[in-house]
Amino acid sequence: MDYIAVLAPSVVVGLIFWFAMKSIFNADKSERQAEARAQAEADLGNSGPAPQGPTTK
Repeated sequence: MDYIAVLAPSVVVGLIFWFAMKSIFNADKSERQAEARAQAEADLGNSGPAPQGPTTK
């Protein structure tokens, strides 16, 4: 029983760390996917035909 009392805090801290890192990596992956989608949409918008008529600066 003493072993459980000694190891429990380390296991709990390890699990908290694992969940925190998992959520950080998932958030990063979602952000990269959203950025890639936005970049693809921007690339599609930029590849259209050139505007006709007078241009203003």
